[in-house]
Amino acid sequence: MKIRYFDHAATTPVREEVIKEMLPYFGIEYGNASVMYSLGRNAKRAMQDARRRVAKALNADINEIYFTSCGSESDNLAIKGFAYANKDKGNHIITTKIEHHAVIDSCRTLEKQGFNVTYLGVDEQGRINLEELINSITDKTILVSIMFANNEIGTIEPIEEIGKITKERKIVFHTDAVQAIGNVRIDVKKLNIDMLSLSGHKFYSPKGVGALYVKDGIKFTKLQDGGGQEYNKRAGTENVAEIVGLGKAIDIIYNEFDEYNEKLKKLRDYYITRVKNEIKDSKVNGDIVRRLPGNANISFKNVMGTKLLFELDKYGICASSGSACSTDNLEPSHVLTAIGLDNTLIEGTLRVSFGKDNSIEDVDYLVDKLKGIIN
Repeated sequence: MKIRYFDHAATTPVREEVIKEMLPYFGIEYGNASVMYSLGRNAKRAMQDARRRVAKALNADINEIYFTSCGSESDNLAIKGFAYANKDKGNHIITTKIEHHAVIDSCRTLEKQGFNVTYLGVDEQGRINLEELINSITDKTILVSIMFANNEIGTIEPIEEIGKITKERKIVFHTDAVQAIGNVRIDVKKLNIDMLSLSGHKFYSPKGVGALYVKDGIKFTKLQDGGGQEYNKRAGTENVAEIVGLGKAIDIIYNEFDEYNEKLKKLRDYYITRVKNEIKDSKVNGDIVRRLPGNANISFKNVMGTKLLFELDKYGICASSGSACSTDNLEPSHVLTAIGLDNTLIEGTLRVSFGKDNSIEDVDYLVDKLKGIIN
């Protein structure tokens, strides 16, 4: 049975070109990037080339990119690392109720250590209110952390406006851009972003590698003790092969940006149109205009999402009932709860996220099977 994959917000397959570029660093070029002889210097050069590629994609400087193991580690390092290093300046942090748990749980940890956190609400499309953000700022506010685009409903937040607000008030702005990389053009200088988290496996790079952008001059402390890797901010032997893969993948995704994202939008809009026209009691969640091009989050009334996933799986269809990082959690989605969705709709929510290998024929297959299962 052919597998039809519609869960690219959870993870993506690794591109063949990425695998090809990584392969030498598993064998021939196996050197440790921290050693002085030529084998190590070759590994170091490969890492610096990947760092340059990430920096170029974000319009950052090469020394502002730190490699990590994933987006969650990047979020932890940004939020906790900054808070610990700057607690003498204030103890107030602002975030939202719809962040990834890597951000929310980092903030909750800081609350236990004496920090105060404001969790902004969102409207029914999942967008923050800029006035609420402004009114939440105090003379103790040191950090604002608001995601670029939501992983469940695909809504893109007003990042440029947030950046202006924080810059004017000299507050550091961090954004979790894990879902946005490759789907949105990001210029950290133009958008006044001070810190940004990303994860390779969301744009056809391997799992287990990510990066954190930190604007030069911003003070943050390491969370992991050991060696002096990553400018003494992230101890541990570097994962050279996967760092090389991340660099190649981010290069490809932005070189193909327009064609890739136009295809995703076409698939997404076709899917949403068919579902709205052909399946009763369906509701699209998230901002219909300012949303990720490949994201379609739809709730079906009186349907059990977990049962729906199992039935779709029988036909080789892979999708998600919510956030990929919380599939074992039986609690209602905190994102869908925050946008005011009724529990009867939350339970029947299906997140479909398209990728480069999907086709219109795949979407027709998905909708046809979905109709039959729901009926």
